[in-house]
Amino acid sequence: MDPSIEDYALIGDEQTAALISTDGSVDWLCLPRFDSAACFAKLLGDEDNGYWRIAPVGADRCTRRAYRRDTLVLDTEWETGQGTVRVTDLMPQRDQAPDLVRVVEGLDGEVTLHSVLKLRFDYGSIVPWVRRADGHRVAVAGPDSAWLRSEPEVRSWGEDFGTHAEFTVRKGEKVAFVLTWHPSHVERPPLVDPYESLRHSVEDWRAWVSRCRYDGPYRDAVVRSLITLKALTYAPTGGIVAAATTSLPEEPGGVRNWDYRYCWLRDSTLTLGALLAVGYQEEAEAWRNWLLRAVAGDPADLQIMYGVAGERRLPEFEVPWLSGFAGSTPVRIGNDAVNQLQLDVYGEVMDSLSLARESGLSAQPDVWALQRALMDFLRTHWRQPDEGLWEVRGGRRQFVHSKVMVWVAADRAVRTLERHPELDGDLDGWRALRDEVHREVCDKGYDPARNTFTQSYGSRELDAALLLIPRVGFLPPDDPRVVGTIDAVREELDHCGLLRRYTTDGSDGSDGSDDAAVDGLPGSEGTFLVCSFWLADALHMTGRTKEARELFERLAGLANDVGLLSEEFDPVTGRQLGNLPQAFSHIGLVNTALALFGEDGAG
Repeated sequence: MDPSIEDYALIGDEQTAALISTDGSVDWLCLPRFDSAACFAKLLGDEDNGYWRIAPVGADRCTRRAYRRDTLVLDTEWETGQGTVRVTDLMPQRDQAPDLVRVVEGLDGEVTLHSVLKLRFDYGSIVPWVRRADGHRVAVAGPDSAWLRSEPEVRSWGEDFGTHAEFTVRKGEKVAFVLTWHPSHVERPPLVDPYESLRHSVEDWRAWVSRCRYDGPYRDAVVRSLITLKALTYAPTGGIVAAATTSLPEEPGGVRNWDYRYCWLRDSTLTLGALLAVGYQEEAEAWRNWLLRAVAGDPADLQIMYGVAGERRLPEFEVPWLSGFAGSTPVRIGNDAVNQLQLDVYGEVMDSLSLARESGLSAQPDVWALQRALMDFLRTHWRQPDEGLWEVRGGRRQFVHSKVMVWVAADRAVRTLERHPELDGDLDGWRALRDEVHREVCDKGYDPARNTFTQSYGSRELDAALLLIPRVGFLPPDDPRVVGTIDAVREELDHCGLLRRYTTDGSDGSDGSDDAAVDGLPGSEGTFLVCSFWLADALHMTGRTKEARELFERLAGLANDVGLLSEEFDPVTGRQLGNLPQAFSHIGLVNTALALFGEDGAG
C-alpha cells in the first residue's frame, strides 16, 4: 500500500505513544518516552527498520476500525472468506514499565493470523539479540530490553531477524500478546494481565471522559480531541508534546520534516484555556506547573520549547539510514528551533499565568516574581527582530504577531496589578510600554492602502497569525482594521477554502519589500489546520457565525476515520500532512467548538 498519514491511529500510556496502520502494523513506537529512540521506525523507513504486524494471513487493509467509545483502546477488524477477527490494541497506564498489549479475538468462523515482530532499536538501526526465557522471546541490545509473550502461548520462531507466529482463532477464542520494555540492566518487571489491562483501560478512559463539561454539537469530535491531548501528555511532569512523531512531511518528498516530540510554549495559553473550559482543572494545573518549572531561570534564556521534563538541550541531527515517509528526507531528531528568539513566547507565558491566576488554579510561590522578571527583559529587548512563531529559518524580522504578543505581555501585567493592587510592579511603566508597542504596531505593521496588518514591518506578505489580533484583545473585533485583515488573510492565504499560514514563494525583493524567502526553505507546504480554526474564530467574532460554523464543519470532517488530525492538509489530494496527531490542531478544534457552541454545550 502507498503510505498515507491518515492511515494511522494512536494508542499510548501518557508517557509514550504508538502509531498503528490500517493493515494492523505498529509502525512507530519510542520507548520509554515520547522523545526516546524508536524501536519501531517503519513509519519513516521500511520493514527492516522495525514494526509489529498482526493480521489474517493474506489480508491487507482492515475492513473497519474504531476506538472504543470514549477511550484510547483501538479495535481493528478484518472480514475474510474464512471468518471475522478483531485485534484490540492498547498501552495500559504503566506501573513500572511500558507495555504494548494486542488482543486477538475470533468473531465468526475460523481465521488464521500471522504475527511478525521486528524490533530495531535506536530508530531502526540496531538488530537485537533474541533468545527464549521463561516462555518469552527476549530481545536485548545495549541499554534496551524487550520481552514478548502470548496468553495462551502460541508457537513462534525466528526468521529474517524477526519473531514470527501463526495461529488460528475461532468465534469466542482469544489470544493476547504483550510486549514489555525495560532497561537491559534491571530485572524484568512484573507481568501484566492483558485482559485485566484492557478492562481497566476502558474503565479509566471512560471515567476521565465523564468529567468533560462540554455537551454541545460535535461532542464526539471534541471528546476525541481531548483524549488525544491527554494521550500526548507526559504524565510524570504534565508537559504536552506537540505531536507523537518526527519528520512526517509537510510536503511529500520535501525537506520540511521536523521533530515535534517536545513541548512548545506557544501552545500554552490555548491549551490551558481549553482544559479549564471543559472541566479538566487537574490537567490544566499540571500543565501550568510544567510551564513554571521549564521557564524558571534567567528570562534572557527563555526557550520556545523544552523536553517533556523541561530539558533545554534538544540538538538537531539527521538519521541517514531512514528513507523518510514516502521518500521525504531528511529524517530529523531534535529541533534546532530551540535556539531561536521568539518574542511571542513571553506574551504567551504571561497570558497563561494570568489566566491561571484568574481561573483559581492553586497559587504557586514566586510566580509574580517570574512575571516581573519577564517584563524587565521585554522592556529592554522588545524592539529586537526575531524568528516569529512559525520558526522561520530565513533570518530574523520584525514580525507583527511577535510585537502583538509583547503587547499582550504588558497588557496582562497591567491588568494583574489593576486587579491585585497588593502586588508589587511598575504599573505606570508597563502601561507606557503597552501603549508604545500598540502605537508602533499600528504605525509600522499596518498597510493602510490595503487595510490590513502585514506579516512584518515593511512587508506586503500576510500571516494567518494576524487572525489572533482580536482574540488577544489588541483591537476589538469590530475595528475596521481587524475586519480588513481577516478579509485580506482569507483572500490571499486561501487554498481551496482553507488557509496557509503564510506564502512560501515570497518575492525577489525588487518591489522594495522584505518578502524574499521568509522561511529560508525550498518547496511548499499544505494548509495549516489550526490557522483555519483561527479563521473560524475570527469570522465568529466579527458576526459571521454562519460562515464560521460552515468552516468548522468542514475542518471537523478532515479528521481521519478514527478522529485524528495532523498538522496540515492538502485539499487537492485530500491527504493529511505533517506530524500526527498534532496537539495544536486538536486544541484548535476544541476552542473553536467552545466559541461557536459554548452557550449550547458548556456545562
